Amino acid sequence: MTAREVVDLVKQNAGAPWNERSYRDTFKLGDPDTAVKGIATTMMTTFGMIKRAHEAGLNMVISHEDAFWNDRDDTKDLTDNPLYKLKTDYVLKNGMVLWRDHDHMHSMKPDFTVVGELRAVGIKGGEDAPMAPRIRTIPETTLGEFAEQVKRLTGSRAFRCVGDPKAKVSKILVGPGYATPRMTLEADVVVGGEQQEADGGFDNVEYVMDAASLGMAKGLIMLGHVVSEEPGMEDYANWLRTFIHDVPIRFVPAGEPFW
Repeated sequence: MTAREVVDLVKQNAGAPWNERSYRDTFKLGDPDTAVKGIATTMMTTFGMIKRAHEAGLNMVISHEDAFWNDRDDTKDLTDNPLYKLKTDYVLKNGMVLWRDHDHMHSMKPDFTVVGELRAVGIKGGEDAPMAPRIRTIPETTLGEFAEQVKRLTGSRAFRCVGDPKAKVSKILVGPGYATPRMTLEADVVVGGEQQEADGGFDNVEYVMDAASLGMAKGLIMLGHVVSEEPGMEDYANWLRTFIHDVPIRFVPAGEPFW
């Protein structure tokens, strides 16, 4: 099976129309007609992740995010960059292929990034979750206790919280990556990947700070982009195994980038 044939199978099984004009969901490096020895799924195609995949005998990497430090994987200004040269040389020398699945993965139902994030923070019942966020109800607890649970389960080191840790909460709104939901009147806590603190379409940080000052039970928990979406790439690997049976498939995490 070639990398191109793997992608064709993904397209056939995605359950959503495929947009061939997507600049994200394309081959990024390597020969698409390379015979696939094994597939690694990951959130971010870091050099460390690529090296671990190669050492495990996996020569096709399917990543949710970009490989060359910009959303379009535009490399025209990187040809003299030594890091770009080292990374590309390693991939090509070892007969590896990099392909990205971002836009279409988010159009699937369920959306694996949401399913994985809900599971990672300890919220049950999200196995069929789409990208569109909806409130999840948990047994009443305090914001502080819920935050401790989330931090322990995810292992996030870039963990940030806003709100009164003693506030009683039970209505949780979850979104991965930049899809951090806007705080609503009905929700007690928003859990997201990342979001700017100010000058956005709606500034959750300031809103929750004001709510806390007025004694309202509102909270915001930010996990970091990779931590919020990476568990979904393990679900993606499990999904691939339902229709690709001839090669090993393994989730190879990039890991929390912050310390």
